[in-house]
Amino acid sequence: MYEDNLIYKVTWFYYADNMTQKEIAEHLGISRMKVVKLLNQAKSDGIIKFKMNPDAKAHINLERDLIEKFHLEDVFVVPSTPSNVNHNIAKGAAQYIEEKVEANTFINIGYGNTVSRTINHLIYSLEKPISLVTLSGGVSYYTSSIVSGTRKRTATSITPNIHILPAPLLASSEEVANIFLNEKSIKNIINMSELSSMSIVGIGSVSNDATIFKYHIVNEEDRILLEMQGAVGDILSQFYDKNGNILQSDLHKKLVSIKLDTLKASHKTIGVAGGKEKIQAIYSALIGGYLNVLITDEDTANSLINFKNE
Repeated sequence: MYEDNLIYKVTWFYYADNMTQKEIAEHLGISRMKVVKLLNQAKSDGIIKFKMNPDAKAHINLERDLIEKFHLEDVFVVPSTPSNVNHNIAKGAAQYIEEKVEANTFINIGYGNTVSRTINHLIYSLEKPISLVTLSGGVSYYTSSIVSGTRKRTATSITPNIHILPAPLLASSEEVANIFLNEKSIKNIINMSELSSMSIVGIGSVSNDATIFKYHIVNEEDRILLEMQGAVGDILSQFYDKNGNILQSDLHKKLVSIKLDTLKASHKTIGVAGGKEKIQAIYSALIGGYLNVLITDEDTANSLINFKNE
């Protein structure tokens, strides 16, 4: 009888009154281990039952379904707001990375708007010393915003070291690209990237609004040619088809960038992307095995579960 009454009290104090196990032990004059034992017994005896909010349960199931379908290590799904998808994904990605990253490590950063936003959110509040390493050339259009972001930090945040691959994204020829890639300063950056704890990459579509086409880094004629060759998306400006196979494109030979196959072999790549125009690109990147973690929005996540790759 006494033991039953004690279980009820411990359960009530812990779940209803939000008392800590230590506080309960002191209040009832029992050991903390006894409190733990009674709480476990309350669960096994059905005295306390958990009922998850239906929306929360659906959210957890959605992430789990994506992990199972695409053989991912982890998935983080943020709420969808059609007017500001990239902002939500970037903010969520920054929070996720801040929890995962350890002090004094390297983080590789890819190319694109969502990656840039993610890093800006991250450096605003990050309280661990880290180094950022760019995975490709041609990042000057957004590294300026990253640098300015370091001036808008919280009182406790720490400015990261930024190691930029000093080259254009796209060289004028394959020969020029090889000259860049054999430069000592660029080799040093590539060596740094191999020491990283994770890589953060965006996923582009082949639409006119994609970053490399919007900023005329790749011209319209090449964009149309890529579409004709079956391109559906890109990571680090390396295009792949609907089955996730990298295209044999002359464009790739002129890139000053870490190779996509090298990135894939690292097994530590986080993809940050969302939006209905990118569903095919994200889906094909997933089945191609280029990502280990996906951070996206809820609408995109549901679309990926139901997507038919036809």
